[in-house]
Formats: sequence, C-alpha cells, structure tokens
Amino acid sequence: MVDDRPRVPVTQSAREASLSGLERELKGEQAVSLGRYGREVERTLAALRGADAPDPETRQRMVQDAANAVWRYFIQREALGLTNHDLVVKHYAIPGEVLAKVGSEAP
Repeated sequence: MVDDRPRVPVTQSAREASLSGLERELKGEQAVSLGRYGREVERTLAALRGADAPDPETRQRMVQDAANAVWRYFIQREALGLTNHDLVVKHYAIPGEVLAKVGSEAP
C-alpha cells in the first residue's frame, strides 16, 4: 500500500499557534477561577462585616470562613505568578483577624 499523504513537516509556527490557543484557553479558565474566588472573598467578608454582634462561636466560624476564602484566592493568584498580596489585602480591606487565620485549620 502506498502512503500518498503529503510529507509536510509541522512547522514551528503551527506548533506555536496550537500551543497559544491552548494557553489562551488555560488563561481564560484561570481568570474565571480567580474571579470566582474573589467573589467568595467579597461574600464572606460582607457577611462578617454585616453580622449584628454574633455570639463568639458564630463569629469565629465566620472569620474562619473568610480566612479560607482569602487563602483559596491567594493560592489561585500565586498559581498565576502573582505573589504580592498587599494590594489585594488593601482592596478587599481584609481585617487582621482574618489574615491571622489564613492557611490555618478551624479549631
């Protein structure tokens, strides 16, 4: 049997084009995830700020929920190569009590 397919090598630009398409798709998914985690930070911090003098146990749970959301957001940012979180802390006005719990497990 004769193989009569054209013998055209895959060029570097063809490889780059297919890779850049994949890279664009991955970057898009990363951006969607970052946005989702950012909204979670906003939601948990708003709940914490809006709570009308909750009992200490409820407040601790809310602080831990916010800390977990911030931790996930920081991890996603770091996966994108964004390692300085100072502007994020300022933008979201993340309280010190939340930052102190970032990365910790609930008691």
